[in-house]
Amino acid sequence: MTADNDDIRARIRTIPDFPKPGIQFRDITTLLLDAEGLRLTVERMAEQVRGPIDLVAGIEARGFLFGAALAVKLGTGVLLIRKDGKLPGATIAEDYALEYGTDRIAIHADACTPGARVLLIDDLIATGGTARAAVRLLRKAGAEVVQASFVIDLPELGGADALRGDGVAVTSLTAFDGH
Repeated sequence: MTADNDDIRARIRTIPDFPKPGIQFRDITTLLLDAEGLRLTVERMAEQVRGPIDLVAGIEARGFLFGAALAVKLGTGVLLIRKDGKLPGATIAEDYALEYGTDRIAIHADACTPGARVLLIDDLIATGGTARAAVRLLRKAGAEVVQASFVIDLPELGGADALRGDGVAVTSLTAFDGH
């Protein structure tokens, strides 16, 4: 992340007390509505990619938007990481903890070949629960997760550091303090 991305940061709206009191929701819909902001975001995320990539994996749902755009720019396919039960055909899945309970994400069992070099994409990294589950899921499929990239990092919540602890290089375009 560099200060050069202040133009992208300025296009992200903060909505206080959503979805509950005390949360500062970082809303990327304003960034997505801005053609220049979206173009700059995709270009800068692509510039941060290190090493050859075979597939871009986007986490449902906002990760699909950036993942598809990056896949086109990088000349790769895009792999969809979805909530369990949303994909037809044979899948593999991974459970992960939420604040109150668990959730499960899945990919098609044949979504990537063993050894595929994968770039994981989402709009935001907070506690890292979903991203870490996505890494475990991709590794279960035999993929090598070479990097995870996010538009926004909430560093106080520790998700990016947790991913680094799992052996994944992490990049983001901007960071916001607090929740």
